Amino acid sequence: MKQISVLGLGYIGLPTASILAANGFQVHGVDPVQRVVDIVNQGGVHIEEPGLKTLVQAAVHSGNLKAFTQSQRADVYILAVPTPITEAKQADLSYVGSAARSIVPLLKCGDLVILESTSPPGTTRDFLCAILAESGLALGTELFVAHCPERVLPGKIIKELIQNTRIIGGINAQSAELARQIYTSFVEGEIHLTDATTAEMVKIMENTFRDVNIALANELAAIAPNLNINAWEVIRYANLHPRVNLHTPGPGVGGHCISVDPWFLVEKFPQAARIIHQARTINDGMPEYTYQLLLDTIQHIPNPKVTLLGLTYKADVDDVREAPSLKIAEMIRKNPQIELTIYDPHVKQADYELCGLESAFKDSDCILLAVDHAEFRYINPRQVGTLVRHQNIIDTRNALNQKDWEEAGFQYRLLGRDGASLKLRDPLASLEAQFLAVH
Repeated sequence: MKQISVLGLGYIGLPTASILAANGFQVHGVDPVQRVVDIVNQGGVHIEEPGLKTLVQAAVHSGNLKAFTQSQRADVYILAVPTPITEAKQADLSYVGSAARSIVPLLKCGDLVILESTSPPGTTRDFLCAILAESGLALGTELFVAHCPERVLPGKIIKELIQNTRIIGGINAQSAELARQIYTSFVEGEIHLTDATTAEMVKIMENTFRDVNIALANELAAIAPNLNINAWEVIRYANLHPRVNLHTPGPGVGGHCISVDPWFLVEKFPQAARIIHQARTINDGMPEYTYQLLLDTIQHIPNPKVTLLGLTYKADVDDVREAPSLKIAEMIRKNPQIELTIYDPHVKQADYELCGLESAFKDSDCILLAVDHAEFRYINPRQVGTLVRHQNIIDTRNALNQKDWEEAGFQYRLLGRDGASLKLRDPLASLEAQFLAVH
């Protein structure tokens, strides 16, 4: 099994293809976007990830990695395509289905197909295998199928692809063992074998655990201001307990995993996944909560200008998938009374117009920090104070030095400590309606 075809050259597929090529495999990278294929074949990268460009350059220049827009014949096929959710919060397996159908005409006896995409439990066994069976090969004896979910953190993908423990689930024991032979070529962490559905559930529960924990922190962030206490301080002291590990609150949960995967369980088991559903609802509601905090801060400012710092779903990456910042930006943009400027040093392309740092702050009435990029910690509040019109800043990540900003004359508000003081005149009225009525 020396020829490997990796379908999907995104945040997982491209690093995986490059690592396999660096370990002596002949790798065909497949992506339907011609621009992505061209960039990779030139030894470049289309995503931001430390160390990836060097790895891709080495893989391409060695002749072991070449990208195509169409699936290529190989011995092993790794599917690393997206599994998003629809607006109805249901799993969209169309990318997996399309990738699988593209390789069916290429399959031969003895081939191995590995699904890396995070998927609802049962996807490999019931959905993927049904498509692969169209090849006419007997599954488990002539064609082997396994699920090996990625378990990496953007910003540390290459390191964690190599060092993290991997879970491999096969449709039978031989499928899992063949997949193990591929991953042992580069994985230094432990490799555990199980069945495909268990492997799928392991990955989903890893992300669901984090989502539920974050929801707990976000509930605390909504409660704390009513008690005039700081949720971040509560978390810091509570985590001194040896068996407590509260996560931190924020303006929402984004990314392709944590904000998506729990919905797979809610969709399949709506009556049983009650805590999971509630956690998702809480975290999906945090952009609205943050927006209300913004409206409360600028309620007496006519035609305010707001500066949004950060558009990605987490710090120090360029990934905007499911980013809560995008939802906040959309709420602001729909408000006819508010002018919006956005600055993010990591995002090169977006659906929103991005500004330079100075122009983003110019005549601003409120700064909303939505992402804790390292660059933002070094912004000089006194210099910013000379650019803005009103000195208001909202920190949703507890990322800034409150003392420095307040000494520079800013009103510093922290999500989890400061809540919206504007009271609803009507229980059914929205805060936005009141804001527009004032203006």
